[in-house]
Amino acid sequence: MSAPGAARPPLVLACGNPSRGDDALGPTLIEHLAGEAAIGADLLCDFQLQIEHVLDIEGREGVVFVDAAATGVEPFAFARVAPEQSVPFTTHALSPGALLRVYQQVADTAAPECWLLAIRGYRFGLGDPLSAGAESNLRAAQAFLVTWLDSGFRRVGC
Repeated sequence: MSAPGAARPPLVLACGNPSRGDDALGPTLIEHLAGEAAIGADLLCDFQLQIEHVLDIEGREGVVFVDAAATGVEPFAFARVAPEQSVPFTTHALSPGALLRVYQQVADTAAPECWLLAIRGYRFGLGDPLSAGAESNLRAAQAFLVTWLDSGFRRVGC
């Protein structure tokens, strides 16, 4: 782990499979955010959270995990993430809370403040495009996240 110092910028870490319909919501959001001028956050995308992402969240001002949700609130849900009490047996894929738990074990310090932006999706079949409903939810989630990041990463909507 790196030496203490100034906090690294916020990180938006999206997960999803672009080949599985609405599971592409996270990666698509990252593509859209990359086109935003002065977003004020680092952007990262992967198929799923892995134990190695501990290094990506190290020293961050905060982290927003982005993923598609097959159930839940429309157009999206936004909530704080707390470290889980234990880490699952496998490290093949981790939840955000499990990743924070691993971070605390490795860094021997509290994890940065983290949130989950769960964008509601509907179709997750292999080869499916984004559904119309998911595209609408994506637009709402992007507008929210850009405003939230522009407002200082903690001051709005939490």
